Amino acid sequence: MVEAPAGVEGSGFFATSFDKVIGMARANSLWPLPFATSCCGIEFMATMASHYDFARFGSERPSFSPRQADLLMVMGTIAKKMGPIVKQVYQQMAEPRWVMAVGACACSGGIFDTYSVLQGIDRIVPVDVYVPGCPPRPEQIIEGLMKIQELARNESLRRRNSDEYLGLLESYNIK
Repeated sequence: MVEAPAGVEGSGFFATSFDKVIGMARANSLWPLPFATSCCGIEFMATMASHYDFARFGSERPSFSPRQADLLMVMGTIAKKMGPIVKQVYQQMAEPRWVMAVGACACSGGIFDTYSVLQGIDRIVPVDVYVPGCPPRPEQIIEGLMKIQELARNESLRRRNSDEYLGLLESYNIK
């Protein structure tokens, strides 16, 4: 069960702020878009399977369409040629959107310090949560999702319109 947000209770009614209700709804209905390569993709498959059951956190439906997703999960080695694709996928996602970098390769390039491997996806899109590991265990991926849920639950409705957020997107050349 999801804990009710802080509010005023009485006989037959409950009142709280609009921000709290929207935050609770966003946090418990994330639609992840897995951008998975390499071994981290296999660990994500294990996380989605019945033993770990990603669905119990409100991420029942992985979306393979960026327009229907709000959580981009980049997992595994990302080649520099794939960078523009990841950025395009990010730009097509609806606001609010979050990004989780899963695995050492997505976070920092991992052991592949070569000309062809992107040294962290935070060079092309802003990242909200990093999940380290090579590959990370399913429990770590679930903890990363819980951190994203915490961000979604506590985010102000107006943060996405703030000058700070718009400046962040502009620093990544995202309109």
